[in-house]
This record gives sequence, structure tokens and C-alpha cells, in this order.
Amino acid sequence: MTQLQKPGEKPAQPGTYIERGPRGGEVSNPRTPNMEPGDKPLPPTQKPNRRWERIGPVKK
Repeated sequence: MTQLQKPGEKPAQPGTYIERGPRGGEVSNPRTPNMEPGDKPLPPTQKPNRRWERIGPVKK
């Protein structure tokens, strides 16, 4: 499992992120923002205590 990051943190690296539950589980209708180099910070999640997980490179 990759590192989960909190909303408002600087992304560890550019890429596509997916919203995860508090312990890393899947959530229904997750948001998937693309974080470009220089973007900051990670956006808010839909509900409290959720985190962001990087799932791959930036999707065009």
C-alpha cells in the first residue's frame, strides 16, 4: 500500500490521486484530482478523515 496523505498537504510527487477512507479503503464516488508539478496543496476530501493516495502519473 502506498503512502496516504492528508488534505492540505503538499503532494509527495505529481500524479493522479484518489480519495480513500481513513484506513486506506475504497470509498463510493471517489474524487481523482490530477496534481501537476508545482500544484499545492492537495484538495479537501468529500468527508472528514479521508486521505489521498497516488495511483499513477498525471492523466491527460
